[in-house]
Formats: sequence, C-alpha cells, structure tokens
Amino acid sequence: MIGVPDAAKGETPVAAVVLKPELAATLSAAALEDWCRRNMATCKVPRVHLRETLPMTATGKVRKEELAKLLAHVDGA
Repeated sequence: MIGVPDAAKGETPVAAVVLKPELAATLSAAALEDWCRRNMATCKVPRVHLRETLPMTATGKVRKEELAKLLAHVDGA
C-alpha cells in the first residue's frame, strides 16, 4: 500500500494487488474494498487496483516510486 496525491485529502492510500491465478476469476477490486470498509478505519481504506505485475528492482523489491507514478496516472491525479 502506498500514498498517492489527492486534491481533496492531500494524499490517499492505494493498494496494488497481484492476485494468485486461482483467485483472479473469483475476487474483484470492489470485493477487496468492501472487506477493507468493514474491517478498517475509514481513513485507512485504500482504493484497490488489481495488477498483473508490480515494478520490481533486480533484487526483488517493489519500486514504490514507480508504482506510485503508475497508480497516480490510473487514478487521474
């Protein structure tokens, strides 16, 4: 989960989720967001984006800056 710029709040949480192949057909971003709304504080509920891959470094870590740019572009920020 990372923060992306938001005009109203300054920053908002966004979760980039890569589903296992066996879950991809049965789980949606809306279902994950609903679960978050039921189990998390309102201010912590992220917008969920399902992705096939995440940008990774050569050592296998997520490139958070690159991911934030991708997600901000998707959200229209």
